[in-house]
Amino acid sequence: MFITGPKVIETVTGEKISSENLGGANVHNSISGNAHFSGETEEEVLQQVRTLISYLPQNNEEKPPILKVEENDDYRPDLTDIIPFDAVRPYDVRKVIEQVVDQNSFMEVHKEFAKNIVVGFARVKGEVVGLVCNQPKYMAGGLDIDSSDKASRFIRFCDSFNIPLITFEDVTGFFPGVKQEHGGIIRHGAKILYAYSEATVPKLTVILRKAYGGAYVALNSKSIGADLVFAWPNAEIAVMGPQGAANIIFAREINESDDPERTRAQKIEEYREKFANPYVAASQGMVDDVIDPRETRIKIIQALEMLRNKKESRPYKKHGNIPL
Repeated sequence: MFITGPKVIETVTGEKISSENLGGANVHNSISGNAHFSGETEEEVLQQVRTLISYLPQNNEEKPPILKVEENDDYRPDLTDIIPFDAVRPYDVRKVIEQVVDQNSFMEVHKEFAKNIVVGFARVKGEVVGLVCNQPKYMAGGLDIDSSDKASRFIRFCDSFNIPLITFEDVTGFFPGVKQEHGGIIRHGAKILYAYSEATVPKLTVILRKAYGGAYVALNSKSIGADLVFAWPNAEIAVMGPQGAANIIFAREINESDDPERTRAQKIEEYREKFANPYVAASQGMVDDVIDPRETRIKIIQALEMLRNKKESRPYKKHGNIPL
């Protein structure tokens, strides 16, 4: 699938490319992001459609169907071992998802596109939710142009069909680089803020590890309308990481020190204790509760139950002006 075929492109630009490499299924799923799901057979694709529909209401005025779930133990001891204590080590956020949502209920959307963010549908105690999760396995979980578009569209889709949003956050910031800046990362990143701010469904955030800079604000922070924000005890909430911040803020002291490396280490630890922890953020109202990771599923179940009848009235307007 493409707008102009290989022959037209070669004639106009001189570029040679095959039909498959220009508009094949792999291209649409992993590069252009035009397709959300793929399958090897027609039967597989139709089954995906059936599964997708099972998460959705009949129309925008209904709520998604709730399945009856037998009572079980919602305490999740394995969550303490998934995320490395070392803040720079990667992990797969899908392992966190599997521990929090109902067993085998996660349906990932746009799986092959913008892999630095994971989005999809799941159920928590039978209730349908939409998940938006940073993926530290790719680009350290940072946000770029493609992941901003991917997350924004999914957030708005969930809001369209009354699906509560849960954000698992571990973000280093917006991905730096000339290509990103010239490509309009500010414009694309603003779509996430717009989407979250516009959404009136229940909105929960769990800060798993890092929450830095503007990306922290964009990913459903209290300042743009999160109903509840939870943080794990080792979460770092700050303008930037302790290492980078210390090198900038204390540059003179470090350079003039008799032992720069020792001074740098002291300043990094000083910054971490004063700023990069969830308790400072909690004292300022940016985090509602610092929770035991093993109780994450329990806290989310309680929050969803509390917010089940949430109604948010907005001033009448024809529509907003999303930064496209």
